Amino acid sequence: MDKVKIEQVPEGLVVDRAWLQKRGIRPPLVDYYLRKGYLESVAHGAYRRPGSPLKWQHLVYSLQMLGVCVHTGGRSALELHGFGHYVPLADKPYIHLFCKEKLPRWFFKTEVNVKFVEHTKKLFNEKEEDVGVKTVPFGSWDWQLNVSSPERAILEMLSMVPNKESFHMADVIMEGAVNLRPDLLNSLLKECRNIKVKRLFLWFAQKHRHQWFNLVNVKDVNLGKGKRIVCKGGKLDLKYLITVPKDDNGQEQSVF
Repeated sequence: MDKVKIEQVPEGLVVDRAWLQKRGIRPPLVDYYLRKGYLESVAHGAYRRPGSPLKWQHLVYSLQMLGVCVHTGGRSALELHGFGHYVPLADKPYIHLFCKEKLPRWFFKTEVNVKFVEHTKKLFNEKEEDVGVKTVPFGSWDWQLNVSSPERAILEMLSMVPNKESFHMADVIMEGAVNLRPDLLNSLLKECRNIKVKRLFLWFAQKHRHQWFNLVNVKDVNLGKGKRIVCKGGKLDLKYLITVPKDDNGQEQSVF
């Protein structure tokens, strides 16, 4: 059996059978490597060379290497950018992944101490689909993980309010978002397809009176027509026509 071919498998990363077969590592050779301990199975049809403990970043970068268009976004990206001190600790944190197609089944069957959440619904127009996505180095090899910038990540997070993210958490994150870039925000807001997200972002920005808000071209943002329900039973904000929390006296609720 050809042991030299095992060196083609990048150390630390996960590959699938299709990737192996393209490099001449066919099923009998895969089985041989597994028996000898040169490869280990991390899920059905997915393998890696034995080494350091498997982390979620290994898996996400492996998807990128396999040609999957995916990036880490929402609150997960905000944590990577230093917003983690706003986020409560969890035994098994959620990692929000934004992708243009369904992720492979094996990806969700790997044993890592996170829960992956897949988002395939387009939040931005096609031509701006990758605006605000940057790379962040990870690991000893400085693998470049695709990660949303804070500006994009906040809009992605707001798209999950109130079903997967709470209004309270969005408010806390927005209060701390003092250094957002208005030029990038203008591009993202102009191309965002979700009316509720844009209205909610502008409402939070106005509430917290960030300096960058003065440079946001609100007139260029399509805010649609009609009302949008964000908080059931909440108070209607007459400027942005969204419902926000209220206290027992019918006033806008302070979440601090």
